[in-house]
Amino acid sequence: MDSLRSYKGIAPTIGFDVFIDPSSVLVGDIHIGDHSSIWPLVAARGDVNHIRIGQRSNIQDGSVLHVTHKNASNPAGYPLIIGDDVTVGHKVMLHGCTIENRVLIGMGSIVLDGAVIKHDVMIGAGSLVPPGKTLESGYLYLGSPVKQVRSLTDDEREFLLRSANNYVQNKTDYLCQVRSV
Repeated sequence: MDSLRSYKGIAPTIGFDVFIDPSSVLVGDIHIGDHSSIWPLVAARGDVNHIRIGQRSNIQDGSVLHVTHKNASNPAGYPLIIGDDVTVGHKVMLHGCTIENRVLIGMGSIVLDGAVIKHDVMIGAGSLVPPGKTLESGYLYLGSPVKQVRSLTDDEREFLLRSANNYVQNKTDYLCQVRSV
């Protein structure tokens, strides 16, 4: 598959029943968990650190995933860690951050080095999460830079899983139905 490329002898590893659109590019030390999906034009480079994507997570069209190298002032660097049941909207930039489980990141958002997004969080479209910022569990965040707006409703918390599950179904449909012409 041309979408998967090794770097310095390390190639992406892919879990069970994963959809990767042929127009995306994944390079280096990347692991994608079972039932996840990578949509058109995603660029992910696990070249100077690693990327881990959990189960049932989806990375939507045009998103960019990258990491920060290890150095003397930050010996671990900043890998990119994405948990389970995460929805990453269209054209999102994730750089060397940690996203826990059941998170929705709205279209066009940017999450920078060392930021930590706790579980059960929604980030509104076009938001900026600055370096090193931690977003507490159970809230909606909006803005540039993001600000905590309010607690998530029960319906919104349920939507986090529904969104991930919808993309699992979309991924299954694509694996069964999409063919090159």
